[in-house]
Amino acid sequence: MRPLGTGDPIRLGPYRLLGVLGEGGMGKVYVGQDHAGAVAAVKVLRPELAHDAGLARRFVREALAAQAVRSPGVATVLGAQTEGGRPWIATEFLAGPTLDQVVDRYGALDDARLRALAASVARTLRDIHAAGFVHRDLKPPNIVITSDGPRIIDFGIARPEHGLTLTTTGQIPVTPGYGAPEQVLGHRVTWAADVFSLGAVLVYAATGHRAFDGTHVAAVQYEVVHGEPRWQGLSPEQYTLIAPCLAKDAAARPTPEQIATAFAPPRKAGAVWKHGPVADAIKEREREVRNLGAPLLPTARAGTGPGRRRLVTGLAAGGSVLAVGGAGAGWWLLRGGESVRRRPDGPFDYPPAVKTPAARLLSADRGDYVVGGSPTELWRADDVTGARSPAPLPVRDVVIVGHPVSGVAALDVTDGKRRWSAPEMRTTSRCLSLSDRLVVAADAHGTLHTFVPATGKPKWTAQADAETLLTADTEAVYLLTKDHRLRAVGRSDARIRWTVRLPEDFRRKILPEPVAHQGRLVITTSTGHVMAVNAENGRTEWTAHDLTEKRSLVPAAHDGIVVLNGRTLSGRRVSDGKRLWAYTEKAYYDDSSKEWGRPAIHGDAVYALGCDTQNFGYPMAFDVRSGKKRWEGGVALTSNDHPILRQGHGVWLLDNGPVPTVSATGTEKDARETWSYKPTDRAASATFSTAGNRVFMTCDNTLLALPVF
Repeated sequence: MRPLGTGDPIRLGPYRLLGVLGEGGMGKVYVGQDHAGAVAAVKVLRPELAHDAGLARRFVREALAAQAVRSPGVATVLGAQTEGGRPWIATEFLAGPTLDQVVDRYGALDDARLRALAASVARTLRDIHAAGFVHRDLKPPNIVITSDGPRIIDFGIARPEHGLTLTTTGQIPVTPGYGAPEQVLGHRVTWAADVFSLGAVLVYAATGHRAFDGTHVAAVQYEVVHGEPRWQGLSPEQYTLIAPCLAKDAAARPTPEQIATAFAPPRKAGAVWKHGPVADAIKEREREVRNLGAPLLPTARAGTGPGRRRLVTGLAAGGSVLAVGGAGAGWWLLRGGESVRRRPDGPFDYPPAVKTPAARLLSADRGDYVVGGSPTELWRADDVTGARSPAPLPVRDVVIVGHPVSGVAALDVTDGKRRWSAPEMRTTSRCLSLSDRLVVAADAHGTLHTFVPATGKPKWTAQADAETLLTADTEAVYLLTKDHRLRAVGRSDARIRWTVRLPEDFRRKILPEPVAHQGRLVITTSTGHVMAVNAENGRTEWTAHDLTEKRSLVPAAHDGIVVLNGRTLSGRRVSDGKRLWAYTEKAYYDDSSKEWGRPAIHGDAVYALGCDTQNFGYPMAFDVRSGKKRWEGGVALTSNDHPILRQGHGVWLLDNGPVPTVSATGTEKDARETWSYKPTDRAASATFSTAGNRVFMTCDNTLLALPVF
């Protein structure tokens, strides 16, 4: 990937182009972003070829083929323009490595993953063929492994079952070693050619080497037509399953449906891509795509965060996302050469997350505030929340609050005006954000309800007997039921995935702020116990007991490590609970040890409050991997269990009493107080959160938005 150069367009249709992903003989692929912040791959016919009627027709044919195939196993088409100016096709980004990258970095697939791969790709080929098309170029670089399973990309030479498709004059598009014998020979191509390619792909996935190889292209193609595949490394059972796919005679090959049945993938085969190093790589790339789709902060050029070009370049360096020319059930349909947007309206169809309208960062050098003073609030909304309501939940352009009468409500982050409300939702149970695309809440009957954050439009519901919502990951919402059981509800189908009874020393004591991380749900209790359960089935994997005395035990997780507070601030491996590091510190006034408040992780730093026997503490920062102390803030707080938050250039702290106060410090070692803000002069209940260069603070029934430096 590289920055835009001379001659590259700045915008195509609704997409602002950010960089060049790659190019080939017919066109270029750009990374683009629409007005809603959604990132797409935009494939464009080269300008010097745009007036070639034959090539333009092939480009249009690719768009039509991509639109025609309806399958979850292909990349989604977002839009296309086939007439007037330069034709283009916009497709989704797939955040995951290609199959060849997986095998190159992590080795050949084990049997479970091989079976899952074979069955998934075979079913996708079935869907492609059902639409009347043959892919013609199935190979490891055209199979992307995502968190939802394998996806087939690049329909550049796909076409109906007749004739030949030429990429440039006189060239038959066959990838050496993966194209079927009939493709090599220039004969008529049917769906059986894709089956042959799948067989070659599976040999590579199972062994790490190609089924056909040679010293030059002609030798490879000769082996495809006349030679024997390289079976070394296959088990006898794998050979029995794969060999029929590589029959020289197209009529002797099995159908994709027969392949999917024969490979008999393990139960819940899709879960094999959600654990292990491949899953970690996928999650990291998904995070990078979210960053790419996030808005730029006003001061990004001053070094507060990565700029757009830096993000694009970083994605390229890590091979983090793939531009695809694939097919799928897209939102934009080709009609008369124009892009017509049609938004789906089912309970599981919802728009992408909107952009966060970031506030301007203040600067003392410009006279925006006085160091040591008190900031001027951005806005205040009275009677919008309650003393027993959870902390405000910022979700892009709204902040979600709970009110004892009006229920859950969404306020505009820029001015505090109400956008929508759901009076039937229970306000003492926290709401959760589902990838910033939905908000989930529970009513008094325990039914889950989801809403589009920006508009409040209802989406799916689930009868879950929910008492308390705990957390969510990409797969499920986790909750406590009214009879104190732990339950997972799937995000994709609103069905109950599993329900387990908690051990006696955990029942009725669960704190409502666990973390879901790398396939584990880490849960803590008011009595200082912690347990990690398998997020896929609810099975307990490890526990630890009696970690705290006075503080609430709250976990935080990053990069496979869960950090726990208490008598010792410690980092444990999330997979098995093994303690990797521990930090203790003596109190200033006596020989007692400090007890640590709830940890919060920002980047690779852990922030926590070290509290002494006099009920005072100082915020500190530690390296999340080693536990080495990095920083101590010079603001004394009464001991509390509020999080320590990073936003803008500051560290933000909430002190409960005797009057609630939000304080801010810089991030240098022993940083002194930059400012403090008291919304009232009396004792009151308070919570806070941060997002979009704003601090949101509740004080009894009032919500305030404060600026950030």
